[in-house]
Amino acid sequence: MKAVGYKNTGPIDREDALQDITLDKPTANGRDLLVKISAVSVNPVDTKVRQRQEPEADGWGVLGYDAVGVVESIGADVKNFKAGDAVYYAGAINRPGTNSEFHLVDERLVGHKPKSLTDAEAASLPLTAITAWEMLFDRLDVKRPTVEGGNTILIIGGAGGVGSITIQLLKALTDLTIIATASRPETTAWVKECGAHHVINHRSPMAAQIDKLGTGAPGFVFSTTQTDVHYADIIELIAPQGRFGLIDDPGDLSIAPLKMKALSLHWELMFSRSLFETADMEAQGSLLTEVAALVDAGRIKSTTTEIAGKINAATLRKVHADIETGATRGKIVLEGF
Repeated sequence: MKAVGYKNTGPIDREDALQDITLDKPTANGRDLLVKISAVSVNPVDTKVRQRQEPEADGWGVLGYDAVGVVESIGADVKNFKAGDAVYYAGAINRPGTNSEFHLVDERLVGHKPKSLTDAEAASLPLTAITAWEMLFDRLDVKRPTVEGGNTILIIGGAGGVGSITIQLLKALTDLTIIATASRPETTAWVKECGAHHVINHRSPMAAQIDKLGTGAPGFVFSTTQTDVHYADIIELIAPQGRFGLIDDPGDLSIAPLKMKALSLHWELMFSRSLFETADMEAQGSLLTEVAALVDAGRIKSTTTEIAGKINAATLRKVHADIETGATRGKIVLEGF
């Protein structure tokens, strides 16, 4: 089968950073589905793994987590899917990725694709929707108000893939006042389109901008990017006894400054459930099916902003380079081989 892989970690501006390769077609066993891939999207985690994680000796590293496709065959223990089902999912970080014609995935991580979306439109959603859902409802517990600011949340990096779907989930499932950050006219317009009530610029001090809004200090802050840059500002602007969540990879981050306001810190990694095969691993497939229902009901929309081309090494190298600028909006998708 066709696939895209890498042998050595390093920068993307090399012809061998990602290569077109041929691999054996895998076989579904146990609870695995064998999915024929039709569309994928690229996430910051793809670029981080490519830069940091060497493939096994004499092997290829195959990246890609978001995927849409059709179930080709199923393992003997599969309960919820059959051959021919249209599915979407974000996979697992400790298994070969979705940049291949056929892909194995545990059924517990899989949802039925939204019927109202094309494959390219659906491919933008799984990883970011899971990340946003788990952060909002499992980590920050936004439906349980904080003592102060419990009706307001700040999303830092509102125009990115995670920020885009976070805003939409908040708008669809809560009555929180949503403040999002953006720094360019096109990203400001995008976060407003996604449903943010207020937009502030993360390139200027945020605490002063929130003061001017008159909303009061937010009880919840979700930082999707550059947390180390914004850390002091976040601690200044968040309400006492607030809840602060992040998903990026800041350097050394001291929790000592959180003490004065009795702030709680929440990390989210959507791969944790699959990495440790936790007892609630099936929750990811279930929430993807719920997200599909919200899409089909017209309550949230795809965050696909660009279909870059076919799934091949040249296109993926270009998309990785774009992602690494940190300036993309929504999600970039590739479709077909």
